[in-house]
Amino acid sequence: MNALSLQPFRISIPEAQLDQLRARLANTRWPDQLPGPDWERGVPVEYLKDLAKYWETGFDWRAQEARINQYPQYTTEIDGQTIHFLHVASPEPAATPLILLHGWPGSVVEFLNVIGPLTNPREHGLDPSLAFHVVIPSLVGFAYSAPLSGPGWNSAKIAQVFARLMAGLGYTRYGVQGGDFGAFVGPDIARVADGCVTGVHVNAATFGFIPMGEVPEEERETMSAVELERLARLANYMTELNGYFQIQATRPQTLSFALSDSPAGQLAWIVEKFKEWTAASHTLPEDAVSRDDILTNVSLYWFTGTAGSSANLYYESMHQHEWPTRLETPTGVAVFGEDVAIRRYAEGGYNIVHWSDFSEGGHFAALETPDLLVADIRAFFAKLQ
Repeated sequence: MNALSLQPFRISIPEAQLDQLRARLANTRWPDQLPGPDWERGVPVEYLKDLAKYWETGFDWRAQEARINQYPQYTTEIDGQTIHFLHVASPEPAATPLILLHGWPGSVVEFLNVIGPLTNPREHGLDPSLAFHVVIPSLVGFAYSAPLSGPGWNSAKIAQVFARLMAGLGYTRYGVQGGDFGAFVGPDIARVADGCVTGVHVNAATFGFIPMGEVPEEERETMSAVELERLARLANYMTELNGYFQIQATRPQTLSFALSDSPAGQLAWIVEKFKEWTAASHTLPEDAVSRDDILTNVSLYWFTGTAGSSANLYYESMHQHEWPTRLETPTGVAVFGEDVAIRRYAEGGYNIVHWSDFSEGGHFAALETPDLLVADIRAFFAKLQ
């Protein structure tokens, strides 16, 4: 295909928007605390008040903006949709192109701690014979890959434009890595990219990597302790932690009014996931991921006004009627401490050539346990060389 028309891009939030954010936070109308243990019914009021006050008075957005802007960014238009992405070349001449895919409630911010080790391993004390040129797009509907150009932006359609993005950048053979929704989009890229993808590495994988429906008792009897633990975690998720999913998959527009009007509301909606999806050994979200990283991610949702369009991906995914075909592309899976993927179920739909079980970390691996994620990505793609 012809080369894409690329526009260099830098994030530059007007000072007036920063002032408005601080004013809204200062004038938040706070609810009463419900009875019961902290976090049992949602984010504790006093905790969120403290975090919101830090966002208002202590958090340095300009420093975080500069941190993102140190990497080359671009926008382009594919199929009428604006696509925003980071593109960081490796100094190593034999580097492998790699597209990194975030999920919800993530963003390109998730990958800031792994760009260096992946692109410049020599500088990080790693073997320079395995290095990557990284492309990190904002999923359609997220951050600066917005507004939505129309309906239908499910995983498969996003995969099509990302395959065109990689081709337009001149990459004819490349790897894919993704977590959460990135673990949907990544395999879909391999399905549509006509042999261009050398391998797919995923973390925080769910559908396609877990049982669909109740697991019979006779099957449970064949399971290891680790598999049974993941089944129990999955059951708890479905009964206690799945409310956000149902709302975003059915009424993302209604939700968007509250989250687009209240930064405290947007903060609560996202920070709850940093509590529930990181290692259970942590008391608070910032024990797993720093406050500044959490707030940088939340700020990107707030400043771009994409609470609704990002949630819409759940709606599109739950209203599509096609189940993905089996993927023969070599696939690697990293299962962190709070993840639920089980190999016996994944092998039905994927050509699993690499599987790692970790006792540490959780859903936000690139932020919570970046060294482990980088090492696993490198181990997987080393097998494919």
